[in-house]
Amino acid sequence: MADAAAIAVEEAGRSGVPGLDGVALANWLAARLPEATGGVEIAPAAGGMSNPTFFITCGERRLVLRKKPPVVLSPAAHRIDREYRLLVAFAGSDVRAPAPVLYCDDASVIGTEFYLMERLEGVVSHDYALPGLDAAARRAAYPAMAGALAAIHRFDWQAAGLGDFGKPGNYFARQIDGWSRQWQQFAITDNPAVDRLEAWLRAELPEDDGCATIAHGDFRAANVMFRPDGSVSGVFDWELSTIGHPLADLGFCLQGWFLAPDENGGVAGLDLPALGIPTASEFVAAYYAAAPEMPRLTAFHVAFAMYRAAVGVSGVAVRARSGAVPDPAASAEASRFAQAYARAGLHAIDSGEF
Repeated sequence: MADAAAIAVEEAGRSGVPGLDGVALANWLAARLPEATGGVEIAPAAGGMSNPTFFITCGERRLVLRKKPPVVLSPAAHRIDREYRLLVAFAGSDVRAPAPVLYCDDASVIGTEFYLMERLEGVVSHDYALPGLDAAARRAAYPAMAGALAAIHRFDWQAAGLGDFGKPGNYFARQIDGWSRQWQQFAITDNPAVDRLEAWLRAELPEDDGCATIAHGDFRAANVMFRPDGSVSGVFDWELSTIGHPLADLGFCLQGWFLAPDENGGVAGLDLPALGIPTASEFVAAYYAAAPEMPRLTAFHVAFAMYRAAVGVSGVAVRARSGAVPDPAASAEASRFAQAYARAGLHAIDSGEF
């Protein structure tokens, strides 16, 4: 039986999945999960340019693996250990997150640290139009997404032992300083709107209101899984999470209404009523219905979120040019998205429509 298991593990490692040593992973899993001794199937998941993501099947058990990329430009990025810690803390709470399974801090196994979580069932869409759902489900999905975000912000992070997960207070000032340093490191000259946004944000920086919650850091439609009826199955991609300000998340989630369909899957210009998609204002109202105690959203919060996104996506472009992202078109696409985010931030300032 041991020989048969060894053969199954070896065959699993010959799957030729780019970016992952299947043999080493299958051996590591077989020593820890009884289901893995009969063989492991590995397949790359769509997306995951920041932290490569893979689907792992061990018999009847379906898992998801997240790992660091081979090239890390910033020590503050790709903190999958923080992702895993959050999943452990969320277990049993109202936060819609996958159940954690295993964490590996030994980079020698597959080249970087990684973790596994249970694979949830549902529909994930890159586009805010949610093409995998019908109009009736979309009408339910957006309030459900707003409620899922509110649940994150209402989570008692102090009682969960996350007091050292971030620094409460002066969140926006610290974030602007940090993203500004990254922007200067990238030395990008073809997106002057980012510099305009930063100057406006520094001039309009509000006084700290003392509000501190878990901030997801990348909350958008693409990181939410929906069931066919529009309810939320799970929220993913927690690598940027910290103790922060809830309105950074809410402002970032509004990107869908500011961006066009070819600009990272926005819905600007589409017939929203026909699609069953609410307006940005209606989405914000749904959030406050679930979290009425949160501070009120302003143009500053939306502009900040778009600024941070523009700098963050620029980092993807830089990694792609370095060869860390295997898709040869990723650099140009990420640069285009960064420009769209920066324009959206300026639009939010000018229009105040959200």
